[in-house]
Amino acid sequence: MLNRYRLDTKSAISLQDIDPNDTAPFQSKEEVAAEIAELKERLQEAQEKLFAGKSRGVLILFQGMDCSGKDGVINKVLSGLNPQGFRAESFKQPTTEESAHDFLWRTHKLTPAKGYIAAFNRSYYEDVLITRVHGTIDKKEATSRLKHIQNFEKLLADSGVVLVKIFLHISKDFQLKKIRQRLENPEKRWKFDPSDLAERKHWDAYAAAYEDAFRATGTKRNPWYVVPANRRWFRDYLVLRILVSVFDRMELSFPEVDLASLGPIDEADLQ
Repeated sequence: MLNRYRLDTKSAISLQDIDPNDTAPFQSKEEVAAEIAELKERLQEAQEKLFAGKSRGVLILFQGMDCSGKDGVINKVLSGLNPQGFRAESFKQPTTEESAHDFLWRTHKLTPAKGYIAAFNRSYYEDVLITRVHGTIDKKEATSRLKHIQNFEKLLADSGVVLVKIFLHISKDFQLKKIRQRLENPEKRWKFDPSDLAERKHWDAYAAAYEDAFRATGTKRNPWYVVPANRRWFRDYLVLRILVSVFDRMELSFPEVDLASLGPIDEADLQ
């Protein structure tokens, strides 16, 4: 099932060919409710083994158009993780200090140590998306940055960081619906940003920039997953399936401890 959403080749891709309403083979969230609960438990168990073993780290990147649900999926899918071994990072416009360094600097220092999980709400890909769409870098520089990203992701993998890249795919009509809901609901209005309307005008340019990024950086070792996200329940289910499958392939286990290596243990202390 997951292979249909996985991008790991250099071939061209068009987001227009991927249905953001896709929920196949399911029709309702009730069909996957029990499996979602099971997947969350498996994810929690995997995190415990990851933390205990401290042999690898896991970095989960969430990218997507405005209103694609990056905050929501982190909250709903990853909220059950132990916060001692998990953190979420969000990346906005670079600060003056960040802009004075190379474009990977601000994200590189926040990648997870071995034993830990980090989720990035947006990431270093913004520096080949927003910058390209708004013309602050040209095509030559964008190509150069994509090559640096590919090498950077190889470095992370070589250093023991397992990378999971997820693009939350929504339709333009769905985005407009969410923007209207934010404006009409007083409890959601704080999430509205006027810049969302301005960025919406560049929808096609962003789609093209993403497609180039997928083609340049989707590899066998570090693939992309395009997750249909118009149906939030399916988005959450599919992201869980992807994450659990990644952890399963890691074949994690608790480290073996020889009791003799701990030295003598006074039986009285165990009373």
